[in-house]
Amino acid sequence: MGRRRAKGRNISGVLLLDKPLGLTSNAALQEVKRLFGAAKAGHTGSLDPLADGLLPLCFGEATKMSAFLLDADKRYHVRVQLGVRTTTGDAEGEVLERREVGALAIEQLETVLDEFRGEIQQLPPMYSAVKHQGRRLYELAREGVEVERKPRTIQIYALELGEVSGDTFELDIHCSKGTYVRTLAEDIGERLGCGAHVAALRRTRVGPYGEEAMVTLERLKEVAESSREKLDEFLLPIETMLGHWPEIRLSADTEHYLRQGQPVMVPKAPPHGWVRLYGADGGFLGAGEIDDGGLVAPRRLVRT
Repeated sequence: MGRRRAKGRNISGVLLLDKPLGLTSNAALQEVKRLFGAAKAGHTGSLDPLADGLLPLCFGEATKMSAFLLDADKRYHVRVQLGVRTTTGDAEGEVLERREVGALAIEQLETVLDEFRGEIQQLPPMYSAVKHQGRRLYELAREGVEVERKPRTIQIYALELGEVSGDTFELDIHCSKGTYVRTLAEDIGERLGCGAHVAALRRTRVGPYGEEAMVTLERLKEVAESSREKLDEFLLPIETMLGHWPEIRLSADTEHYLRQGQPVMVPKAPPHGWVRLYGADGGFLGAGEIDDGGLVAPRRLVRT
């Protein structure tokens, strides 16, 4: 019999990667997983190769909570190029059309931007991971096929105009999950009558995480050369993914029953919603939810 391959290190936590330009999110994940020698890892929502910035990576037990970051609000800084439409809605695509931009007044731009604040309908682009009859839209787009898509409701919580220079302008965007910044830029360009595409895009926030604790791939490689174990110092605790939720601490008895999958009564628990669960010893247990009967129900527990 051949030797059994090592499965990797059983580490758990969250790494806030500053994804570089040119890498797919999966390629970045696999490189970081290799550096850590991790047994299990996953990312929490992809960034296009053209985009850089915050890409939270989950290791080990943290992968159980990754869906909560997928559903979280996001923030982006984007530079929009007016007068040029591309196949992909960004600088990587082939040019479809060039139009005259004309004089761009700040007041005119702000008036148009106001139409895209709040709850809006957005049509997913063909170059996206949305599925149609079992296939990703971007696969069909690469074959020259365009299919009908249904608009989706999204929220633009903030849309702040930054520097305006010639035919370009910058935006800071705070949006809900499922928002396509490329489509937002294209739609704004259409309302201005000249078309547009994303020239540069950086993600600056995902849920509770901002840029402050990000680490670059280059820095990880430097540390890995001296000590793989030192990389673990960059990992954030799993519970930081849920830091904005109410905290519930259980007694030894209620912890026992909750670990068996049973909802438990906790005095002064919130009336509804998601909660962070901690055991009698103060250790993080996972995510719970207040059920219809007001009990704390276990939803996603981590191994300790």
